[in-house]
Amino acid sequence: MMIVMGTYVSEDLYTGLKLLPGNYFIENFKSIMEQNFFKFYLNSVYVSVLNTVGAVLISALTGFAFAKYNFKAKKSLYYFILGTLMIPSQLGLIGFVVEMRTLGLANTLYPLIIGGLANAFGVFWMTQYIASSVPNEIIESGRLDGCSDLGIFARIVLPVIRPAMITLFLLFFLWSWNNYLTPLVLINKESLYTIPLAISTLGSEYRTDYSARILALAIATLPILVIFGFGSKHLIRGLVGGSIKG
Repeated sequence: MMIVMGTYVSEDLYTGLKLLPGNYFIENFKSIMEQNFFKFYLNSVYVSVLNTVGAVLISALTGFAFAKYNFKAKKSLYYFILGTLMIPSQLGLIGFVVEMRTLGLANTLYPLIIGGLANAFGVFWMTQYIASSVPNEIIESGRLDGCSDLGIFARIVLPVIRPAMITLFLLFFLWSWNNYLTPLVLINKESLYTIPLAISTLGSEYRTDYSARILALAIATLPILVIFGFGSKHLIRGLVGGSIKG
């Protein structure tokens, strides 16, 4: 339906529901490409991939530590991390902006990458999954064979928790790809815009081109459809697997 709506002039969208394609697709597509949309696409891919990979790895490492190690103030630290889930992310945005400007990272893509690396939901998810899916006996046998803690994580734990990591990858990628507020506050250079910001600028000074925006949204949805298409099987396994003890 989004693709069909993207084939009409914006004014035609107010005349009723469109079920058949129109004849304005080429003009709307040209309007999108004239805004350097491909560059914005690459910016979103760059940010989302790096942010997602880093967040999944950090969540897995932290979850492994909480699930299989005993250390001082472990419960207090874990509950503190869970407590941050109750705080809206918008409350910390001002402090994050000030921090990024102090570090000289404002008007770059780096804040969009590092901002979501420490994810409380990811830590909680991986802690529960590893605790229920990775037996302590496997870890002990790895230590008896002379494997280091990092080696145990890389060689034993990672293959077991792969469904959970793929599930987190899909969720984190979706959140990073659709992130609008943080780029809006931190980025002023048009060349650094991500997809959500780029779509909001489509149009002219005197006219908002809704048809072009809808077509751009349809194009921006393609990566999400692709990765969820390939990862749907692992997504279901990751959602269910961690809830089964043993």
